[in-house]
Amino acid sequence: MELSRVISCAFQGIEAQTVEVEVSLSRGLPSFTIVGLPETAVKESRERVESAIKSTGFEFPLKKITVNLAPAGIKKEGTSLDLPIALGILSASGQINPTYLENTLIIGELALDGRIRTVKGVLSASILAKKNKISHMVVPLPNAKEAGVVKGAAIYPVNNLNECIKTLGKDPKEPFLVDVNEIFRETSKFDLDFSDVKGQLTAKRALEIAVAGGHNVLMIGPPGSGKTMLAKRIPTILPLMSIDEAIETTKIHSITGNLPPKISLIAKRPFRSPHHTISYAGLTGGGTYPQPGEVSLAHNGVLFLDEMPEFNRNVLEVLRQPLEDGFVTISRAKTTIAYPARFMLIGAMNPCPCGYFGDAYRECNCTPSKIDRYRSKISGPLLDRIDMHVTVGRVKYNEIMDMKAGESSESIRKRIKKCREIQEKRYKKENLYFNAHLDSKMLRKYCNIDEESKALLNSSMEKFGFSARAVDRILKMARTISDLEGKKDIESSHIAEAIQYRTLDRKLWLTK
Repeated sequence: MELSRVISCAFQGIEAQTVEVEVSLSRGLPSFTIVGLPETAVKESRERVESAIKSTGFEFPLKKITVNLAPAGIKKEGTSLDLPIALGILSASGQINPTYLENTLIIGELALDGRIRTVKGVLSASILAKKNKISHMVVPLPNAKEAGVVKGAAIYPVNNLNECIKTLGKDPKEPFLVDVNEIFRETSKFDLDFSDVKGQLTAKRALEIAVAGGHNVLMIGPPGSGKTMLAKRIPTILPLMSIDEAIETTKIHSITGNLPPKISLIAKRPFRSPHHTISYAGLTGGGTYPQPGEVSLAHNGVLFLDEMPEFNRNVLEVLRQPLEDGFVTISRAKTTIAYPARFMLIGAMNPCPCGYFGDAYRECNCTPSKIDRYRSKISGPLLDRIDMHVTVGRVKYNEIMDMKAGESSESIRKRIKKCREIQEKRYKKENLYFNAHLDSKMLRKYCNIDEESKALLNSSMEKFGFSARAVDRILKMARTISDLEGKKDIESSHIAEAIQYRTLDRKLWLTK
């Protein structure tokens, strides 16, 4: 009996786990069996592997072939095991030298003619190779840059099975290298800028506060007021991604196959805007073989829900856990997977079903009960996790025709960066990053206010009927406004500005 072993990997969540592909050739009727919990795509590799071996000019052994994917308790998905299975068969049959496969991690999908196609999860596989001190790694040519982002393994990019065998037979003089700094320079440029937005100074100020303090935002305004335009420009004022954030974000997109062509590292913060018909699994992840959803694809970036009341209310409710914990857990009968989901939630909605309540130019025919019913589609527990409710009014003619450019995203981002540095220094012992994450105990410690501010907050509670929950949100926003101004203490002006960002609590928009 001939036996060979090849190192490859399988994926659990967004992490790669080592898989040893064991190939046994023995006497008996010709057969090809794969064991070790292979799913359908892995089982179908039998036909691809046989055709690729024959098309490349090698002999496919007419023996009893058994392929074991160890450890056998982990479900194997996808097509990345095609290439290691083929090389294992060629090694066991003596057609290639077994030493070619030593200390080498191999992944790739085979075409029937022996070409090697791109696969998902290469970045996670490269991280695994570095972690386990595997010196070499064979990947499809289109995945080479993605694998090369992680330093530590010599990358062998290959186009077909024949080229792969020739490459393994000789040690390349120079490993495939990737300039990560160059990738950041190329991909961290933005086509959009806040200077493009005409007017809306109040909304832009509110979004600056939201980004600086990590606050979630709900924008309320009539159609055409610029809510979507503002939301799309939020990634341009978020601090630039660190290399660790970029790698973690890229791993998620790579696993799902959403990594754009010719992009090896996502250096821009993601902006995800799913349609309101999205399902539970589409938003938070799931499926028969669990995959990350929109909340994970928005990790380290922005999740924008346009026309938020049009989303299924039960679908919106599943946002509560990731907003609170920063990850989403998907449980199945045999496995539980946690996907990272730390994102900034931006919602947008009309002030009423027709969209023109309070508009100076269009008449609204909605009754107060219809307006209240429309707004109540967003539940209290979810609204509780949204600090800021911002009114976005219609842009005036003179603002539209103003040819002067507004403040650039770069200058806004500099202020936000300073504000976040203040928070990082303040909370370094608290395991917190943003003012928005303060709990009740920490509010008392870090959000003390003077008597004038207390009087203002008290009168606001009496006038607008603020709840205790709303008061906590106001204090968090005031803390961020104070940090943006570089002040140590919260002043009454900061409280006053924060109060205006609680539109839904004041309910002024529900009165005619």
